[in-house]
Amino acid sequence: MTQSRYGDASVSIDNYVAQVEIHRPPHNYFDVQLIRDLASAFNDLDGDPACRALVLAAEGKSFCAGANFASRNPTGATDPSQGGNPLYAEGVRLFSCQKPVVAAIQGAAIGGGLGLALVADFRVVTPDARFAGNFVKIGIHPGFGLTYTLPRLIGSQKASLLLLTGRRIGGEEAAAIGLADVVVEPDKLRPEAVALAREIAENAPLAVLSTRATMRRGLAEAVKAQTDHEFIEQARLMRTEDHKEGIKAVAERRVGNFQGR
Repeated sequence: MTQSRYGDASVSIDNYVAQVEIHRPPHNYFDVQLIRDLASAFNDLDGDPACRALVLAAEGKSFCAGANFASRNPTGATDPSQGGNPLYAEGVRLFSCQKPVVAAIQGAAIGGGLGLALVADFRVVTPDARFAGNFVKIGIHPGFGLTYTLPRLIGSQKASLLLLTGRRIGGEEAAAIGLADVVVEPDKLRPEAVALAREIAENAPLAVLSTRATMRRGLAEAVKAQTDHEFIEQARLMRTEDHKEGIKAVAERRVGNFQGR
């Protein structure tokens, strides 16, 4: 087994399966540096013949509970007129990965954490996993490409229902609507995700790469176009009073008192 480190992420490879693990427990909040490190790991694994499939996992209680708003600027973004969003540029790098990815998801995959989960081809989850695109609850537009990837995965109607309500769903419901592929008990999460990745990796690698490239043709480019638009809308809405109220309401665990300004 070979091992390496990318900031708060580690990579180990065994029997053609790479496990990429996030180490920011308990909730693995992200910032631009973490997404950059993950993208660099994915990029290096693309060029490593010892890897034929990846498992994306996280240490702790949650897979990824979203952006680290305790950080002064978790996305590294400035005004859209000054250029693109560094976080989304790194996200596009993740979507550009050429090899199949299986995500192992426990606990929360919320906001941008849901966006990160949808980078993967497949999601193995626990019953207590929680999924939400709760951007409207904090007064902003969805991001991380979710307005493209979520409808592509579960259909426009179900995606609209989740994004316009900001509702949270569990692992079983996620599987029922096609957001998750396998539901297992927590002690079987990582073994099941690795087993699925290994089932893929045992096949002819050139054929797997070719088939996946066809299935995901244009995906990274579409995510780039969508995140460019999402960034503009997010930047506009982040200047509103509703956004300030939404952040406060979520912190206080109450419904926001929004005024439309």
